[in-house]
Amino acid sequence: MPLLLAPPTPGLALKVGASSPPPPLSLIARAGRLGKEAVMAGAESMSTGSSPPLQPVTLCSLAACATQLILGCILAQWLGRRCSGTERLVLAWLFYDAIVHVTLEGPFVYLSLVGTVAQSDSMFASLWKEYGKADARWLHSDPTIVSLEFLTVVLGSLLALILIHAIIKDKYYRHFIQITLCVCELYGGWMTFCPDWLLGCPSLNTSNWLYLWVYLVFFNGIWVVVPALLLCQSWVELRRMHELKVKFGKKLK
Repeated sequence: MPLLLAPPTPGLALKVGASSPPPPLSLIARAGRLGKEAVMAGAESMSTGSSPPLQPVTLCSLAACATQLILGCILAQWLGRRCSGTERLVLAWLFYDAIVHVTLEGPFVYLSLVGTVAQSDSMFASLWKEYGKADARWLHSDPTIVSLEFLTVVLGSLLALILIHAIIKDKYYRHFIQITLCVCELYGGWMTFCPDWLLGCPSLNTSNWLYLWVYLVFFNGIWVVVPALLLCQSWVELRRMHELKVKFGKKLK
């Protein structure tokens, strides 16, 4: 018996076609463009990095640095009240330098010798964890960083205190100590960053303005600019003393 096939119902075909009309090609192309633009925007945002919000620990870290600087200025004005204005500025820097070495870098060395900053929950560790967002080597007891900081805490702070005494008491060895301290500071800054630069900066995070310009450039740059200026001051003073010696010698002849 032949199989009879019923002809398709026109109404049914019309309903099925009307329920899922094919999207226009213009809408498909537009969706594709929007998706591509979104992906490209996301990639650009990931590469450049967005500015992080100022967290409480960030504000506390900056406030601690400001407090150290204010304390250094107060000590310079008090103990250097008989010195010239230029010398009081030098004293303010030296007090600030010594305070940072002892109260901030000293705890870092201790935490790095007994463990790592990343493993510690102390107040000082929280400050260094904030800086570690810009330079990860400070979180995990990098041998080069710890070695330099150990030398800075012991020798740098001692030289700063001796130089403070030499300036206030107008000692003959003032510029010898000043040159020695400045060379140590500049050498420490170079050895802090040069090894990482040679490796392609794998530890440095420059993805936003706070980490790049405040943590890395500013807080490390002042330990390059100020020692360089103090070296120039020592050069000028040594040259002046030599000229006076030569002039006095000619008078004796």
